[in-house]
Amino acid sequence: MFFDKIMGMLPLFKSHYSIGKSILTLDDPSTHKEGGSDSVFSIALENNLKEVVLVEDSLTGFLQAKKNADKLNIKLIFGLRINMREDASIDPKNEKMSSAHKIIIFSKNSEGCKTLNNIYSEAFTKNYNCVDEKILKKHWNKDNLLLAIPFYDSFIYNNLMKFSNCTPSFKFCDPIFFIEDNSLPFDNFLATKVKEYAQSKKYKTEATKSIYYKDKKDVSAFQTYRCITSRSFGGLKTLSKPNLDHFGSDEFCFQSWKIKNEKKVSAAK
Repeated sequence: MFFDKIMGMLPLFKSHYSIGKSILTLDDPSTHKEGGSDSVFSIALENNLKEVVLVEDSLTGFLQAKKNADKLNIKLIFGLRINMREDASIDPKNEKMSSAHKIIIFSKNSEGCKTLNNIYSEAFTKNYNCVDEKILKKHWNKDNLLLAIPFYDSFIYNNLMKFSNCTPSFKFCDPIFFIEDNSLPFDNFLATKVKEYAQSKKYKTEATKSIYYKDKKDVSAFQTYRCITSRSFGGLKTLSKPNLDHFGSDEFCFQSWKIKNEKKVSAAK
């Protein structure tokens, strides 16, 4: 298995380089100041994590993440979360129904990092900030890249929750489907549908948890950050009326992963 160093549930970290999505930084733990933002690498060091799985919405923070991972002797597994559509060359405004959904492309090695950069460049310079099957097939090498389907914002999620009608083709690879439980009302229902689809296609699934802040108490700081960075048609969002997705839970934190993962590992023994 590609993710082979961490037992139990796989933690998927995201940093502030994914603007508006996380309050965690990629700072060197030795530079941390009291009262400052928590770093992904401080958390890894404190909890003796031998690898960090980082899922970002851009490549901007990759060099800092790689530098600090190497310094701390931590294996970095980097994944790019990006939109996939039926045809990346067509302006989304001209689609009768949006086919956009999120995928995660992981680099397995240095060659994979180069390919990931090429895919990212093509998506954001030649197309409408997205990829399609044609682009992925052109660049794909299973020895260098791994495709994963996130639990939220996937085509399955969009079809169920947003009434989309999208069935992408993954004939060029064998994707892994991530499954999460963050105590949101629809998590169990969505997990059932993801498992059914993956089983029907003989794809593997992986238990994961998205991590955007360190402890449950940090959810207020995260909500404030999201309100500042997120705009709506009525202007800035407010704490009294945040209107933010997935804020019925404080489970998107490392503290929750640690508690649940320890139970999962103990149960497996």
